[in-house]
Amino acid sequence: MRCRTHGAVALGLCASFAPFTVAFADDAQIGPAREEIIVTAPIEKPAGQTLASIDQSTFENSPAFSIGQVLQYSPGVTIKQGNGPRDVGISIRGSNARNGFGVRNIQVFEDGFPVTQPDGLSRTDLTDPHAYSGIDVYRGPSSALFGNYATGGAVNFRTRTGAQIDGVEVVTDAGKFGYLNGYITAGKQLENFEYAAFISHVRGDGHISTSDFNTTTVNLLATYMPSDRDKFTFKFINNDLNAHLPIRQSLYQYRANAFQQGCLTAATAVVGCGTVNLFTNGFSGATTPQTAAEAGLGRDDRRTIAGARWEHGFDDATTLRTQVVYDVKDIKQPTGATSAQGATPSFNVMSDITRDGSLFGVPATHLAGVFFNRADLNGYTYNVMPGGNATLGGLTATTFGKVSNFGARLREEVHVSPEWDVIVGLGLEYSDLSARNTTYRYTGTTPATAVLDAKRHFFNVAPEAAVFFTPDDAWQARAHVSTGYGIPQASNFFVTPAGVSGNNTALKPQRNLGFDAGVDWTPVPEVKLGITGFYEFFKNEFVTQSPGAGLLSYTFNAPKSEHRGVEVAGQWRPISGFAATISYTFNSQIYTTYTERLSAGTQSTAFNRSGNDIPGVEPHNVSARLAYDQPSGDLAGFGGFLEMNFRDRFTIDNANLVQAPDYTLFNLNIHYGRELADGYVKSFRIFLEVQNLMDRTYVASANNVSNSISATTGLQNLASGVLAATGSVYAGAPRNVVGGLKVRF
Repeated sequence: MRCRTHGAVALGLCASFAPFTVAFADDAQIGPAREEIIVTAPIEKPAGQTLASIDQSTFENSPAFSIGQVLQYSPGVTIKQGNGPRDVGISIRGSNARNGFGVRNIQVFEDGFPVTQPDGLSRTDLTDPHAYSGIDVYRGPSSALFGNYATGGAVNFRTRTGAQIDGVEVVTDAGKFGYLNGYITAGKQLENFEYAAFISHVRGDGHISTSDFNTTTVNLLATYMPSDRDKFTFKFINNDLNAHLPIRQSLYQYRANAFQQGCLTAATAVVGCGTVNLFTNGFSGATTPQTAAEAGLGRDDRRTIAGARWEHGFDDATTLRTQVVYDVKDIKQPTGATSAQGATPSFNVMSDITRDGSLFGVPATHLAGVFFNRADLNGYTYNVMPGGNATLGGLTATTFGKVSNFGARLREEVHVSPEWDVIVGLGLEYSDLSARNTTYRYTGTTPATAVLDAKRHFFNVAPEAAVFFTPDDAWQARAHVSTGYGIPQASNFFVTPAGVSGNNTALKPQRNLGFDAGVDWTPVPEVKLGITGFYEFFKNEFVTQSPGAGLLSYTFNAPKSEHRGVEVAGQWRPISGFAATISYTFNSQIYTTYTERLSAGTQSTAFNRSGNDIPGVEPHNVSARLAYDQPSGDLAGFGGFLEMNFRDRFTIDNANLVQAPDYTLFNLNIHYGRELADGYVKSFRIFLEVQNLMDRTYVASANNVSNSISATTGLQNLASGVLAATGSVYAGAPRNVVGGLKVRF
């Protein structure tokens, strides 16, 4: 099959490249049928990418509190809990698995509008799964398509259109730990205008002491087609988050008191409670230990994104697209002994032109585009002092600067024959990063300042090529070679391996070269199977880890490393109403060249980590579901599913002395929905889900921690030192029962 996606970052084949992909260009058409031109979302199924798509039907009958509960069904993807209720770390083929919060090394979009700021950071606080009709996951190095920071790939969240909503939906979900989520969705398709509006408010007490939260999200999408050759798309997102945060535990503390009960004050804290040492006067000198509740640790953030896109068809074969996005985040984050504050306004402009034509006498699609983006950095760091409510002490650091990227991309997709397609692409990007960091060190309450400047320029080139062979409707084979790159963030330059402000400006950009090959087999509509193998070579890979409790995480370059693995996705529908699905990922990542130097006191020792596993990466990951929905009869609309999620144990330190434990979780769901032919109410749907059915205590998040040496002998400390290193672990939720009701008018 072949279809056009005009205005796309890449155009061409829209056929399924993974078992769960069921999307075609015509599905995205807005307004009445128009024969002259089709214009659709900007990254709709680009040819050449190893791609999986998750449809709304996968999660419409479940709570889907965070995006992590949805993305687990994409092969190659692993998730971990971040700093906040919906701050989920998304990892594709191990990328971002070593980051302590947010999403890095992956480009994130909503309806084709960038959600990753120009400094490379995305956060999933603003992604409420209930707003989406589907999610596309692009696996592997993708900088030829998506530019800077796409070393792991990209994710595009597709919100529901007005035509899909066609009215108003009111939904309430409620569960254990004070969880309550209410949201309203409204949408309609008119002759040449379509809108979809979503607003949700979710709050809860959290399953860990001092993890209560409330967050409000507004998400709007509208399109206007004044003529057969023009389409305007408008996007608006706003998220307000207020959350208290517990202190990450050591593995010893987790084993003693996973949910941090009895941790109200440091004076009365029981075994397993984490504390941070705060300067008693807020500046220097004596310190006072405080629990998270005493100190008032948490986040108070706002994120606002507004974007517009114009697509113009010059003729049936040629489309111009121009897009502008304004994005600002404003944070107040007392997450430990210090509080990060400041605003990061940014904008992103891109334009490209595509044409369906020919190359050397065979059909081809040509693309050429340019882009520019910039973020202004305004960061303040304060000491947190005793007294509660995250009382601010002395200013410890400021960071002001900018990061800008501009470049171009070229692409050719050639339909050589009915069986063969060839894709080649090239991305070029120049990045300019300049920042000034001022640190304040106190004697008493009097500061002494030190100024450090970072001015770096980077030029990156990202080629890619792919070949697809489709001998018949049942088989498709593919091979893909691609490259990715990512520059350091300004904040990386100003934190030393000791976890304090200082000079780390020697960081280099990371690059990777990836090969993947796979086959998709659909012998009958009821059976789908996809297998992909990948091998990636990294140079100067970014690895982030924590040197200890109350200290800042720092980033270093691993000179050479390799990532390799296998991804499997399958679906089987033996009878009407029954479906069995599975997603499996094998992921092995090792340092091939890396020597780590550790220091303590007067001792300093170098350790060769070559051949060691890179910490933070789960070797095996399985998600499976057995589901049944009654298709007809008196019980039509009644259904349920049992799902299983297995996460393998993984190392959390460079010496591979300690592993976070593996776990298997089961969820059980029953639901009932009914379409109503007449009346004011069009349909209703109810569900009840038992999550973590076996009440397993497990590690939902484990950040990397540093190894250490003896200050007297210089020898590396044993595993007990890693087990006792705080600043790593959050426990996952125990058994929880959640129910919900959806009514559509």
